[in-house]
Amino acid sequence: MARICPISGKRPIKGNHIWRSGKAKKKGGIGTHVTAITKRRFFPNLQKVKVLLPNGQVKRLRVAVSVIKKGQLKLAPLRTWKKPEAKAA
Repeated sequence: MARICPISGKRPIKGNHIWRSGKAKKKGGIGTHVTAITKRRFFPNLQKVKVLLPNGQVKRLRVAVSVIKKGQLKLAPLRTWKKPEAKAA
């Protein structure tokens, strides 16, 4: 399953993980130095939510939290019905 938000189009992006060693000059050291740089990926914060589609259908989608916070989609209403009670024999 692709880690892509169907609404905002957010997807993983490339970046670097930078290792530093040494003590900062502010803290009495001679300064920090970069010792290694490795590739990494930043993933979008996707969450599974039930969404009410324009045709009235309820569907579960993986969307970015930023989309949920902005209110760009209509969340499905909570269920109101209850299971029928089992008859005691």
